[in-house]
Amino acid sequence: MKPNHDGFKAKLVLEDRSVFKGVGFGFPCKVVGEVVFNTGMVGYTENLTDPSYRGQILCLTYPLIGNYGVPSYTIKDDIGLPKYFEAEHIQPKGLAIHELSRLASHWTMEKTFDQWLYDEHIPGIHGIDTRELTKHIRVKGVMMGAMEVSNNDIDDELLFKELNNSESYNDIHFVQETSTKSPQTYGESNKCVVLIDTGTKYSIIRNIVRMGYKVVRLPYTTTIKQVLSYKPKGVVLSNGPGDPKYCKETVKLSQDLLEREIPTLGICLGNQILALASGADTYKLKYGHRGQNKPCIDIRNGNSFVTSQNHGYCINPDSLKRTGFKLWFKNADDNTVEGIMHKNKPVIAVQFHPEASPGPYDCMFIFDMLDKMMRGEKIAKT
Repeated sequence: MKPNHDGFKAKLVLEDRSVFKGVGFGFPCKVVGEVVFNTGMVGYTENLTDPSYRGQILCLTYPLIGNYGVPSYTIKDDIGLPKYFEAEHIQPKGLAIHELSRLASHWTMEKTFDQWLYDEHIPGIHGIDTRELTKHIRVKGVMMGAMEVSNNDIDDELLFKELNNSESYNDIHFVQETSTKSPQTYGESNKCVVLIDTGTKYSIIRNIVRMGYKVVRLPYTTTIKQVLSYKPKGVVLSNGPGDPKYCKETVKLSQDLLEREIPTLGICLGNQILALASGADTYKLKYGHRGQNKPCIDIRNGNSFVTSQNHGYCINPDSLKRTGFKLWFKNADDNTVEGIMHKNKPVIAVQFHPEASPGPYDCMFIFDMLDKMMRGEKIAKT
C-alpha cells in the first residue's frame, strides 16, 4: 500500500526562531506543542500511543517510518485491550520524521501510517533533517514549537504568532486529560492490584494481569479510602505526561500509601510522585530521556540494564537525603536518578519503563519484585 495523505506543504518553527521546511502528511492543520525527540529504532505504533507524549510534537530519529503500516485497534489481547497499542489514540499533537516509507507491508497491517495520522487528525512533517533538529534540542534544550500542514503556502510569521500566543507546555496539567474518568477492571483474579492512572500504558496493565492479579484502574484524584475499598494486595502508580507537581491529589494519596506501608510500585511519573510524597524534589531535564537504549545501573550490585524511557522530569538526588528513600538505579550516561527504594517499607519506584513496549524486556523483574512484596516476601535492599 502507498501513502494517500502526503505531499502537502509543511513547516515546523521553534520558539528560538528556527524554521524546518518539509513535506506534510497526515491531517492538514496547525498545532502547537513542546518539541521532543525519541531515539528508538522500533515501535512507532506503541510510541505514538504512549500518553506520556500528550501535548508534545514528537521527532523520531530513526530515518524511515511507516514501512510496516499500522494494525487494527480491533485486534485485542487476552484482557480486551488493543494488542498493538498503548492507548486508544495517538497522543502527540504532531510528528516530525525524516522519511515516510513509500510502501508499507505487514501481515497485521490495516492502513498506512499517513492514513492513521489522517484518521486521528494528527499532522506530520517529513523531508526534514531530524538529526539537525535533535542536535538543536540537545544543545538548546526542549522548547515550544508550532507545526502547520496545509495545501497552501505557509507564512512563517503567522506561525510564530500562533506559537507566541499559545500556552506553554510547562503550564498545563496534562494528567487531567490522560487519566481515566471512572474505575475500570481487567482480569478475573480474586487478588487485586489498584492502578492509579495518571496516563498509563496498556502494557503496565498487561504485566500486572500476567502475574495473576485483577487490575482496578482508578483516576489520579482517587483517595486512600477509595483505594482501600478494593482491598488491594498492592498499588501501582503509572506513567503519565507533564510536571508531577501538578498531581497534588496523587501526591497526597502516595503519602497515605507510605504511611500505611502498602506494597507500592511507581513507574516513570509515579516514581517522581512517590519522591514528592516523601519530601524530595523534582526538576525538568534539559531535553529528557526518550528512547529504548538507555543504560541504567542497579547500585546494589553494579549490574547494568538497557531500558526503555520517556520522561522530561527527574528526581533531585540531593533531596532524597531528607526522605526514607535511597537511590536504587542511576543513569549511566548522566548519573540522574532512575529508581528509588524505601529503606524499610515495601515501596519501590523506577524512572524507566519495565514493561518496555517498545524496547527491551531486561527489566520485567521489577514487576516480579512487586509480586514478592505483595506476597509478604523481603526483597534485597543492599
